[in-house]
Amino acid sequence: MKTYRITLLTFFLLTAQFMRGQESGSVFNFLNLPTSSHTTALGGRNISLIEDDASMIFQNPTALASVSNNTMNLNFMTYMRGSKTGSASFVRIAGKRGTWGAGIQFMGYGSMKETLETGEVLGEMHALDMAINGMYSYSLSDRWVGAATGKIIYSKYADYTSCGLAVDLGLNYYDEEHDFSLSAVAANLGSQVKAFGEDHERLPFNLQLGFSKSLGHAPIRFSVTMVDLSRWSSNYYYHVSKKPKGGNILMNHFCFGVDIIPTKQFYIAAGFNFRRAYEMKAAGSSHAAGLSAGAGLNIKKVKFGLAYAKYHVSSPTVAVSISYSL
Repeated sequence: MKTYRITLLTFFLLTAQFMRGQESGSVFNFLNLPTSSHTTALGGRNISLIEDDASMIFQNPTALASVSNNTMNLNFMTYMRGSKTGSASFVRIAGKRGTWGAGIQFMGYGSMKETLETGEVLGEMHALDMAINGMYSYSLSDRWVGAATGKIIYSKYADYTSCGLAVDLGLNYYDEEHDFSLSAVAANLGSQVKAFGEDHERLPFNLQLGFSKSLGHAPIRFSVTMVDLSRWSSNYYYHVSKKPKGGNILMNHFCFGVDIIPTKQFYIAAGFNFRRAYEMKAAGSSHAAGLSAGAGLNIKKVKFGLAYAKYHVSSPTVAVSISYSL
């Protein structure tokens, strides 16, 4: 009992230092993108699923405790036109209570024309974001798991580079008998070590709280995730001259998801992200704004997932995940 109470206190003391002054812009925002087809299908945000799914460890490091030993995972997602993002990870159990993982995330923006102010084309330039992750989870008791992720972040845009260091802290409570999971995550606690220019920018700190719950004996599981709990100003959510109809500051912190699981080998998922819906409506798109869907299949040691969502009016997003347990 004392162990997880101390962990809870430490978690909130550390995150409290980042709860103020978070309204300004941030750098390394690729860290906010989902690295899992299942997460993408559930609205792009989920920190509470308890699954043998290595793609979830980037969302919440406590997910390590549910992953099989010696599991490899690859994720790939198309983004806006010419941009692609992905990740790779490996998970290994360490003793009776511990699990560690290693992973890498990347965001490639393709090639762009490099021009002078006069419009003269000098050639092509490239842009890339990358983060190297080291993770560890520890089972504090039969129901409580604490975990942390350390990140080295690097960005290169043409001749400009930036580096940063960050930590994710996660805590999960899971009642297996009632299939109820409750999680809290403080993501991207850290700072920019080397700025692109003279001014240093904030990292995209994100305090999240979420739960998942199955409906008794029905093969249905609901998930609710609250994000950006340190930012409540309307200026943060609406960078447009006129707020879109139906905009609600409170609801923009919510992401809802549902899984239909007819068998242990197959699932269908769908989600709705309120913030993304309002942002896309403000950009002139209402078709499927905020909605996402996907499915997954488990075949012995191989797990495969596919999801569809829309993050930008210019093109849809398709996410693919594959895991293999050695």
